[in-house]
Amino acid sequence: MAAAAVVAEAHMDAVQRRLMFDDECILVDENDHVVGHDSKYNCHLMEKIDTGKSLHRAFSVFLFNSKYELLLQQRSLTKVTFPLVWTNTCCSHPLYRESELIEQDALGVRNAAQRKLLDELGIPAEDVPVDEFVPLGRMLYKAPSDGKWGEHELDYLLFIIKDVKLNSNPDEVADVKYVNRHQLKELCEKADAGEEGLMLSPWFRLVVDNFLYKWWDHVESSSLKEVADMNTIHRLV
Repeated sequence: MAAAAVVAEAHMDAVQRRLMFDDECILVDENDHVVGHDSKYNCHLMEKIDTGKSLHRAFSVFLFNSKYELLLQQRSLTKVTFPLVWTNTCCSHPLYRESELIEQDALGVRNAAQRKLLDELGIPAEDVPVDEFVPLGRMLYKAPSDGKWGEHELDYLLFIIKDVKLNSNPDEVADVKYVNRHQLKELCEKADAGEEGLMLSPWFRLVVDNFLYKWWDHVESSSLKEVADMNTIHRLV
């Protein structure tokens, strides 16, 4: 990354600035073929997204406890994109490194999910074994955050049912809570009505509106693998 860009973003939270310039996202085409890599900073600039050359691989984790409640997080105030919005358990990117580029059974993405659950929520790796993540599908979406930043991602949707220990990182997470289906529906209604300043991330809302409730049935019946479809890329743009 050019030094000028680093200087221009000197006002940014130090942790978020480091991640923006040090992390290299995996660039893909709309069929999820790797075409290169670029900084997290470049991948989230709307001026770059609008060129169509910043599509990158991402993941969204949906972690349920043994009562089949979904763990949500509120993104920290210092996040560059979508600060203080509520979203699914963890949303991030596999990086352009050997362990996270493995495509067989989405192993690279699952490795990245385990890494970020520790980084963001303090969940120990032994609480979320890589082989217990169930990749259910992929979706392609684009969403502006503000005039400068946005998302354009090919997002892997990973589900896991585990009781875990939490120790949230305040640089990443402002708050957490578990919700059942009814509580999530209430949360969505409040967000739609603009109550309490409540906002949901656009990728989470896409999953809620298109997939989540029918997949929740399979969470409760321990039959998630029956609905897994990693051949289809859902184009929700």
